Amino acid sequence: MDLKLIVALVSDDFTDKVIKKAREQGATGATVITSGRGEGLKPAKTFLGLTLEGQIDMILFIVEQHLCRPILEAIAETGNFDKKSGAGIAMQINIEDAVGLSAQRETIEHEIESQI
Repeated sequence: MDLKLIVALVSDDFTDKVIKKAREQGATGATVITSGRGEGLKPAKTFLGLTLEGQIDMILFIVEQHLCRPILEAIAETGNFDKKSGAGIAMQINIEDAVGLSAQRETIEHEIESQI
C-alpha cells in the first residue's frame, strides 16, 4: 500500500468543513494541530501590536495514493484556496513507511478496491 501525507494549512473557521469533505473523499482520519499563524504575500495587519488575522490549523491526513488527488482538490475547494488570497495551502508528501494504521487498514484497502 502506497501512502501519502496530506498537510493542509487552513483558517480555523474552515477546519471542520475541510475534515468533513476529506472524509467524504475517502480520508479515514485526521490529526489537527491548532493555533498556528501564517503569512503570505502580504504581511498580517496589526492594531496596537495585535494581529487582526485569525489562527490557522494544520490538518494531517494519511491516505492511500489513489485517493490523494481527489482529497487535495476537495480541500482546496472547501477552503477557498484559489478564490481568496491567504485562505490556505495543502500539499502531499510521500510516506516511506507507517505503523499504527492497522485499525484503518481494512477500510483503506476497501476504498482502494472500490476505486479500481
